[in-house]
Amino acid sequence: MLPIYVVNNFGQFNHLIHRALRDLDIDAVLVPNTTPPEKIIEGCRGIILGGGPAIERAGYCSRYLDLGLPVLGICLGLHIIANRFGGSVQTGQSGGYGPVDVEIGETDEILAGYPEKMSVWASHADEVAHVPEGFMLLARSSICNNEAIASPDKHIYGLQWHPEVSHTFEGKRVFENFNRIILDNP
Repeated sequence: MLPIYVVNNFGQFNHLIHRALRDLDIDAVLVPNTTPPEKIIEGCRGIILGGGPAIERAGYCSRYLDLGLPVLGICLGLHIIANRFGGSVQTGQSGGYGPVDVEIGETDEILAGYPEKMSVWASHADEVAHVPEGFMLLARSSICNNEAIASPDKHIYGLQWHPEVSHTFEGKRVFENFNRIILDNP
């Protein structure tokens, strides 16, 4: 079985995403965001777009969204998804990393098994201002209206928060759910 590719967008937690997957016995490979799309589609069964400092340094990430593979975007990965599909991203009012309570509004397969409210660890230096057409809003918080979005038909999901850090409530469940989505939609 092919691995999940974790795309390194120069974020400080990308190695933790890779580690979280390995700890769950999910085969994963950390790859640079300059990997040509044809190598991505040949080498993996799903993609996680990791976080990073700036969308200008996101390499080929927006092109990976056109490959027909399931995608989970985390922080900057969410912003790449929003921009690629016609949404918009703006500077957040709350800034850097810290705890936030999110409220799950729509239950979708990526957030299956989570309670209606939970505490997560997130950066709000930038955040999605407008959800792209065709995407549904999954979660919000008191400081960010768009904490999680999804296009279930395309199997594309995005989170503002970091499920890979220990401060996030049961963060590894997101990775288990994403793996299940991939297995159920070959």
